[in-house]
Amino acid sequence: MLEPVKKNWRILLLVVVVVGATVALFAPQFGPQTAPGENATEAQQGVTNLQYGLDLAGGTRVRAPLLGYTATGVDFGGDTPVEVEEAVAAELDDTGARNVGTYVEDDARQVEVTDASVSEDQFRAAMEAAGYAYEDVRPGVTPETRDLAQEIIQGKINEAGLSGGSVQQVQSITGRYFMLVEVPGEGREDVVSLLEERGTVQIDIAYPTDNGTAVEEAVLIQDDFENIGTATQREGTTQSYVPVTVRNTAAGGEQSPAAGFQQAVADRGFQSAYQTETDRCEYNTETGEIGNDNPCLLLTVDGEVVNSFGMDPDLAASMASGEWAETGSFQLTTGDFATAETISVNLRAGALPAELDISGQGTSSTISAAQGESYKTYSLVTGILAVFAVAGMVFLRYREPAVALPMIVTALAEVYALLGFAALLSYPLELAVIAGFIAVVGTGVDDLVIIADEVMSEGEVNSRTVFDSRFRRAFWVIGAAAATTIVAMSPLMVLSLGDLSGFAIFTILGVLIGVLITRPAYGDILRRLLTIR
Repeated sequence: MLEPVKKNWRILLLVVVVVGATVALFAPQFGPQTAPGENATEAQQGVTNLQYGLDLAGGTRVRAPLLGYTATGVDFGGDTPVEVEEAVAAELDDTGARNVGTYVEDDARQVEVTDASVSEDQFRAAMEAAGYAYEDVRPGVTPETRDLAQEIIQGKINEAGLSGGSVQQVQSITGRYFMLVEVPGEGREDVVSLLEERGTVQIDIAYPTDNGTAVEEAVLIQDDFENIGTATQREGTTQSYVPVTVRNTAAGGEQSPAAGFQQAVADRGFQSAYQTETDRCEYNTETGEIGNDNPCLLLTVDGEVVNSFGMDPDLAASMASGEWAETGSFQLTTGDFATAETISVNLRAGALPAELDISGQGTSSTISAAQGESYKTYSLVTGILAVFAVAGMVFLRYREPAVALPMIVTALAEVYALLGFAALLSYPLELAVIAGFIAVVGTGVDDLVIIADEVMSEGEVNSRTVFDSRFRRAFWVIGAAAATTIVAMSPLMVLSLGDLSGFAIFTILGVLIGVLITRPAYGDILRRLLTIR
């Protein structure tokens, strides 16, 4: 009973791969991941689980560097990274330690500044004034900052509900690194507005003094929030809010963010200022002054005050009594829903460690949905024409359906398996990937022709032993060609070369599927059809 299975296990393996590809392509369990607020139907881009990139779905592509400068080969002089950051920041006007970072790996020590207002000359002067020798200063940020920025941008895209968006780092020929952001199905304005701001959200307290209005900055920063709710609009008004919870725990016995915020509110006299519902905050965002004697909470995004508000009397009383810090819950109020949504996204995803230079050295492009559909149609037509062209040449070459038909079916099964891999990995299909599929069809049929020619060139195949001997000779040639292709394509796969990486990845996958699965399966099929028992 097991003898037929042993003799034809390669064909059975091909069948299993095709069935697996079918499951990956059509089973709902392998559908694309949904973004927050998005259902599975909205995330799916057709009847299959395939995801399409910008070329085939339309959308926006943004390529921009992170602003900043990095000093390489820095001698810390025995100081800790934190001490270095504070010392360099102290030599830069209006630049805090949060905008100065260090990167230490093995013997390589680097210092970076991510404040867009700091020039290269100012950074060099600050490094020298702080007493740290360095080898050179280059534009850009450290690898650690790039990785963090990539993670945060991906988080922003996901939190904004932009399905299928991707972020990767690419390197130009000059060695400069860029962030490449692709968001299918979205217009340029929406994507750029999401990316061009760093998204630094914090709470300040403005309070009256004898010399005018003073501001206590950063009483709450992004890292202090434990839970961030979704933006919600108040019924019957244009006001919206984001429910948040501030962390009430801290390591090493330090004061928790909730307790610190509670103490700051109590110290500025919010309880005495807000006794009734009629008490109001009268902060003027244009002048930066308070029109009465009441302190105000300022909600700032990237240093700009987007809203100012007072405090509910009950909330002020609970903070004065010390009870509020146990739960740490309150609402960030804004004047409109769009601002509340932006704050929610920024708090959830985090602030970019450096600003993207989209309007300067960056570029952005948009492909309309109609243009993407046209590309999709042309790609399908091109693929069909390629299959028919190859099939026609094969039939003209052999004029034997028993040889040619299995060759075409096997080659198509190879492409079908690649589509299954793409669906399983949720890899977006681009024109370069389609080109890889067409290349796989060509190289696959070429290998199958080598097998057929080698097997049939020396006359009739009258035994399995004769067939296996000829097949092995052909397979050595195919294996060597496959190894050459993989070696040639590997640099394109690992280097940051944009769409060429997709072409290389699927060409290599096609070669591996061919050598390990489809070529041996075709050999078994051909043996069964040609061997004279």
